[in-house]
Amino acid sequence: MSEICENWTEWLKKNRFAGQTPEMIEQTTKWLETVRDVILLYAEIEPNDVVLDIGTGTGLLAFKALEMQNCKGKVIFSDKFPDCLNDCQRILDQSCVTEGYQMLLCPCEHIALPESSVHKALMRSVLVHIVNKQPAICEVYRVLKPGGKFCAFEPIIRSNTRYWEILDPKYIDKYEDFKRVENEIMENPLDSLCNFDEKTLKMNLQIAGFSIPEVKVQEVKSNYIVQDNMVSAWFNNPPSPDQPSTKERYLKYFDEATVNKFIQDIQNYLTGREINLKSNAVFITAVK
Repeated sequence: MSEICENWTEWLKKNRFAGQTPEMIEQTTKWLETVRDVILLYAEIEPNDVVLDIGTGTGLLAFKALEMQNCKGKVIFSDKFPDCLNDCQRILDQSCVTEGYQMLLCPCEHIALPESSVHKALMRSVLVHIVNKQPAICEVYRVLKPGGKFCAFEPIIRSNTRYWEILDPKYIDKYEDFKRVENEIMENPLDSLCNFDEKTLKMNLQIAGFSIPEVKVQEVKSNYIVQDNMVSAWFNNPPSPDQPSTKERYLKYFDEATVNKFIQDIQNYLTGREINLKSNAVFITAVK
């Protein structure tokens, strides 16, 4: 069964992490595995549990849960994007796994499962992509059995190191304008990436009905040397298939030539430099 996670790691290297340095791939993979292991530790999965991985994406949580159960329960891979489920299915096929799981195509705001039907609900970096988080959290509560646990990880994007903090104004045209706009973007109440924090999440959980929810804050740090292709990826790769890229966010404030110049200035200044970034993230545990 350990072959599942080995195949998952190889898939990440060839697809999601293509173009990154080996050191960055190793650093990110280890971080993902640590996040996964903490969530599953809190979940306390039993062999015959029905486990729902909401917004499974690449299957980070679901594959490990399947290995932990040794196919003696059921792990539900749930996502609203067919491509995500197809990739997970290919990894399972490659690993010759034929039982103990289910693929479920649906958004997390409308989980296509009966009320009180799962023992454990898992999630990683899903609420960050939903503008109105309350209906999604209420859906998690609905599908859990009484006594069932919800365990999740979410990045608090509004606490991220911002571009203007790692740049020198002398080398960036219109630095003050972009600083103002970046701060506005990061504080936009209608942007799902940054319209929440640990306090609002705890309130969402309480409104849904969870008893004594825990939202534990963890500071996340990283440092690396910026490579030639990284800055372009920061601005042009969307955080998810239905989210605008950072460049598209800036285009709401500036014309394309101005944004392109800003990106080029950042690339010229940061390429070859070591940067230190930090953010906060939260681990959620809540019982129905």
